[in-house]
Amino acid sequence: MGEAALCEACYLNPELLQDILETIGDTVCRILDRVMSEIVVDQIFVHEDMAGHDGPLFGPRQVEEFIVPYYRRVWSLAGGRGCRLFSQDSDGNLNAIISPMLDAGINLMYPNEPAAGMDIVKIRERYGTRLAFMGGIDKHVLRQEKSDILRELEYKIPPMIRSGACVLGLDHRITNGTPIDNYRFYIQKAWEIIEAESPRA
Repeated sequence: MGEAALCEACYLNPELLQDILETIGDTVCRILDRVMSEIVVDQIFVHEDMAGHDGPLFGPRQVEEFIVPYYRRVWSLAGGRGCRLFSQDSDGNLNAIISPMLDAGINLMYPNEPAAGMDIVKIRERYGTRLAFMGGIDKHVLRQEKSDILRELEYKIPPMIRSGACVLGLDHRITNGTPIDNYRFYIQKAWEIIEAESPRA
């Protein structure tokens, strides 16, 4: 449909969206039912690039109307059979819809794009460990000064290590023009901070 037509359909043709999501949900649940009768699935992954720099394409009301029932249906089946992680991959600023996503069953988000306002430290303070994270380290900072890299790591790594439920890493691929020396500095300092924060056996 394309992003614009999809957003318009929330208002102009909601029955079509409900039908699409019901069909996808039927298919996913049939597949999961067969697969999970044989093995335990540890993680369900959805790739829904549904946000831009300034916010999500769907607001909380649209998420609750269209996405939540579909996700809940899938997660009810998978979570009831031992699945532990329901992860969503979306760039952009998802802050406005984190709460309904949690209600839908999502418990892991990535890449948590800092340039779009996704601050994993502040999000953790608000939602606790109801929501786990992957990524969250600003990829753009690697093209800046080493002091900027260190500031980013010192701000994010210690509180996330202490609270857990986080796999720290860049919020996306390494950007073109990143000096190799900066990347090496990032890796070295990240490990130093992680080791200093990690509890001793």
